[in-house]
Order: sequence, then structure tokens, then C-alpha cells
Amino acid sequence: MSVPSTIINQAGTPDSQVRVQRPVFATTRWSLVLSAGDNESTKSRSALERLCRTYWYPLYAYVRRRGHNPTDSQDLTQEFFVQLLENRLLADADPSRGRFRSFILCALNRFLIDEWEKRQAQKRGGGSPVFSLDAAMAEQRFDLELADASNPDLAFDRQWALTLLDEVLNRLEGEYLERGKQDLFEALKQTLTGSGHEQPYAALAEGLGMSESLVKVSVHRLRKRYRELLLEEIADTVDSPEEAREEMRYLFQVLSGA
Repeated sequence: MSVPSTIINQAGTPDSQVRVQRPVFATTRWSLVLSAGDNESTKSRSALERLCRTYWYPLYAYVRRRGHNPTDSQDLTQEFFVQLLENRLLADADPSRGRFRSFILCALNRFLIDEWEKRQAQKRGGGSPVFSLDAAMAEQRFDLELADASNPDLAFDRQWALTLLDEVLNRLEGEYLERGKQDLFEALKQTLTGSGHEQPYAALAEGLGMSESLVKVSVHRLRKRYRELLLEEIADTVDSPEEAREEMRYLFQVLSGA
């Protein structure tokens, strides 16, 4: 996935130009994850399951980079999520001590240490996966990536960043689809990469049957909504607007290889 440099440019700008689009952080999924440790509410578990779905591939790839084969990596990742969703790994969760990204990687490392020698022949959560993991897709995806085992933690952060951008792009596409503007999204999504002056506005306008000025307005709205959704996703895994801005800057730092 190409790094959206138009968004990177915004990540380093003053706070007045990049704002988290939420008045408070009290109802973030991070907070709901904490509540999942104390109750089995549908809302809490749904929030935790969504975070698991976002993080499962970066964690699977991390386990693979730690030297485990594909089958063991699938089993370990699935069992990790079983324990996470059953609240056994949430006791030390504390958003004031770090981001969810850091917490879940630390929890996985503890799990690998504690569980690798203990695993029984019956795996994958006693034969009942908590949700479906596309193992074939994961391994194919892993093979296509640079399997650099020299720094699994940095590789995890990079994969986390790419997964987060994919999630945001999918949400953005869904919004355009609901409004009956999928063709517009497909035509304009290329403008999320590269600088503004490099965009083929004239060609886009001709293809869409729109004026060039209207295309530029549409691109501006697309990028603005992309930034809003990205900040929303990040805000769900940190505890304050300041941390959200820091996490956004770090995301693009990781993707740029800095």
C-alpha cells in the first residue's frame, strides 16, 4: 500500500490544522476494552472483537517473524485471542501506561513465553475459534512481504500502520458506497497518495464529467474525511488527543522508514 503523503504532510503540522474529531475520549474502544475485563456486555465484547480483527494479522506476522512455522503461528495467534476475549489477559490493561498497540504486543510476548511449552494437542481455543482467521490469506500475504526477522517489533509497528490505513480506506469506501458515490471514490482514491500539484485533475474531471474545480473540491473533501477517520481509529487506541496526534505522527514515521 502506498503511503498517503498528502496525509503525512498534515501529520507534522500544528495542532490547529490537525484535530481529533471527538470532544472527549471517555467512550473510546480502549475504554470499552477495559470494561470488557469486568463485564460481558455486548458493547464491550464487540469493541474488543473489532480491535482483535484489526490486530490479528500484524500479530500473526509478528509470531511468524519470531521463528514459528505457519501452523504453530495460526494456533498461537488464535489461542492468544481466545485468552484475550475471555479476559484473562486484560488484568494489566491500563491506557495511562501506553497505547493499545504497545499493550497488545506486550501481552502477546508474555503469552508466547507462558504458553508455548504448555499448549495441548487440542488447539485453536478447544476447537471453537472465537472468529474466523483467514490463515491461507495471511500466509500468502506474509510471503509477499519482506520477512525481516531482525527487528520483529518494528515490523509489527509497520504492519499495524498498514492495517490501520487499510481499515480507514475500507470505512471511507463504505461511506461513499452508502451515498451511491462508489464510482467517485474509485476515481479519486488515487489522490490520497502524492502531493496535490501532482494530481491529474484535468484527466479526472474529463473522466467523471465534472469541472476541474469541482474535482478539486471533491478531492479536498475526500482527504479531509480520510484524516478524520484515521484520527478516529487512532483515538480508539489511546487515551488523549495529544497521544492521538503523537500516534499519528509515529504511524507515518514508521511507514516512511524514518
